[in-house]
Amino acid sequence: MLELRRLRLLRELRERGTIAAVADALAYTPSAVSQQLTQLERETGVTLLEKAGRGVRLTDAAHRLADHTEEVLARLEAAEAELLAESGAVQGRVRVAAFQTAARSLVVPIMRPLAERYAGLRLELIELEVEESLPRLRAGDFDVLVAEEYETAPRPHEAALERVDIGTDRIVLALPRSHPAAQDDRPVPLRRLAGERWCTSGEGTLFADLLVRVCRAAGFEPDVRHRANDVALLVQLAADGHGVSLVPALGQPEAHPGAAIRRVAGPPLERRLYAAVRRGNSQRPPVAATLEALRSRAAAIGSGAPADAP
Repeated sequence: MLELRRLRLLRELRERGTIAAVADALAYTPSAVSQQLTQLERETGVTLLEKAGRGVRLTDAAHRLADHTEEVLARLEAAEAELLAESGAVQGRVRVAAFQTAARSLVVPIMRPLAERYAGLRLELIELEVEESLPRLRAGDFDVLVAEEYETAPRPHEAALERVDIGTDRIVLALPRSHPAAQDDRPVPLRRLAGERWCTSGEGTLFADLLVRVCRAAGFEPDVRHRANDVALLVQLAADGHGVSLVPALGQPEAHPGAAIRRVAGPPLERRLYAAVRRGNSQRPPVAATLEALRSRAAAIGSGAPADAP
């Protein structure tokens, strides 16, 4: 019978790309990883790894075996989750990865309420972009990943992962308070801002692509002058008159006293927020409690509840 420990090493190699990365993640030496994979080849009787420059790559047979390993690990996680759910004890470590705005506005505010409610729960946060954290979630580095996607740019669904909807995040305009479009509370048509300077996120990001798409739909090309991935900095730029900006309501831009926040006229402009967990893991009591707290927090922001709502 194939040994699960060696199968996991093969799965890790597919996720992490190099034997050195696998060794570093699992606290092995590279030679120990290589020896275990060589032993797995002997046990299976097929070639699993091929030389690729200075490294190795998985053969087709290895990919099929790694697929089966994903299934086995998911079933084991589901079994463990069921057993833990029987006790209902919300305890243990939950590692959460989230992009910057979600980390600040969703995860940090739920940490203290969860700690006060569940003494045995240990929540750990790392701020990381989704593109970096997704492979690490699959590899087991994290338990929960908070992500966003847009209707025109959905993220792929992966069989190894389960999605849990958190809510939607409206995209709003940040303007200087002196701006003519900010003199009343009415939604602002984007075409009214065709001649403005714009501030947005870094090139190639989904949010920057959203700005270009909606401005072109309104009949103009945005004149982008400033780029920042920090919502607070984008709002500051707008407040100081350096340009106008689209920003996510999740970032609570209304907290800046110098900026006017207005809705965009027309159909709601929004993105979807969701959490991803490894398949079979969402029913573990500490993970389930974290997911519920994230949903409640997102709903509180949407309804204008106080910032310390759980």
